[in-house]
Amino acid sequence: MFQLLLVIIYIAFISLGLPDSLLGSAWPTMYQEFSVPVSYAGGISMIIAVGTIVSSLQSDRLTKEFGTGKVTAASVLMTAAALFGFSISHSYIALCLWAVPYGLGAGSVDASLNNYVALHYASRHMSWLHCMWGVGASLGPYIMGYALSGGRGWNMGYRYISILQIALTAVLIFSLPLWKKQGNSDTGQTDRGAKSKSISLRQIIRIPGAKEVMITFFCYCALEQTTGLWASSYLVLRRGLSAETAAGFASLFFIGITAGRALSGFMTMKLNDTQMIRLGEGFILSGIVLLLLPFGSAGSLTGLILVGLGCAPVYPSIIHSTPEHFGADRSQAMIGVQMASAYVGTCLMPPIFGFIANHISVSLFPAYLLAILVLMAVMHEKMLSKVGAVHK
Repeated sequence: MFQLLLVIIYIAFISLGLPDSLLGSAWPTMYQEFSVPVSYAGGISMIIAVGTIVSSLQSDRLTKEFGTGKVTAASVLMTAAALFGFSISHSYIALCLWAVPYGLGAGSVDASLNNYVALHYASRHMSWLHCMWGVGASLGPYIMGYALSGGRGWNMGYRYISILQIALTAVLIFSLPLWKKQGNSDTGQTDRGAKSKSISLRQIIRIPGAKEVMITFFCYCALEQTTGLWASSYLVLRRGLSAETAAGFASLFFIGITAGRALSGFMTMKLNDTQMIRLGEGFILSGIVLLLLPFGSAGSLTGLILVGLGCAPVYPSIIHSTPEHFGADRSQAMIGVQMASAYVGTCLMPPIFGFIANHISVSLFPAYLLAILVLMAVMHEKMLSKVGAVHK
């Protein structure tokens, strides 16, 4: 029965990725219909991000009060309702209002599911689950494209994903008895923190290594999102590639992440989480160096693939190592603040590079990534030393 729950969690991760790329794929049609500037997509994204940060910080209290299964089912239902709300919206203001439950639902389910998998399953499942998220994120634009090409409009694209999320909610509700099972055949860990008292943000920050792992997560997501957003512009403006070629090259970064996470699942059978993170940092460094050196389009292509492959193990390995480093009773709280830090990095750092590219030079793109990587590596090693000192 426990393996049946794992299958449900895999399906949930695919479903979680489905809506994440919808706004970007539908916005070229949406902004014209609503007669707003193209830049207004940023407002919706920011509202979703703020809601996600808030719900991530509340995930510890909610999960310990209601349990992972109920929080996951309720969060997916909230997301489904928000997506249906998008599909019936006829104004930009309506989209902004529906973005609130969208963000609140996404943050809680992300933090709760990640913590549950970190507690109950081996590291390989964390990598493969995040690979499944990438599959969902890749399928979202295809579903939206199907709706648009069939003349059904962007509304139906959102409605299709909403229906899939409602179906997942039904599955999650029927699976609630499975979530109560304790223990794990893979790791032997138990959900020891299920009934413990929730921890405040102030208490979390005082935990040795907490600030460092928050900065590590901030840097990782800043690096990933900055690369995804600005790689094409860098290749066009600095390397002189056509927009079409640059877009194809940039897509290889995301392919590298998805394929890398599938491969990482097998590698975790031989390497632990810390080794996987260090290996990923080495690949990222190699990719950035290739972007810095004048090796032409071949060097840029290889560099982006290496950065994507390097990013692949970092996120799932940091999450999976949280119970080991901070204790099962505090893992939900820690993962919640890590998720919040991640979304802050996602919101803050790509626009900062946009300002740098606009006012200084887009050629600083690799140097910007390198600075983030160095800070991430230093903070991760500092966190390990502090956690190690506590455990001695």
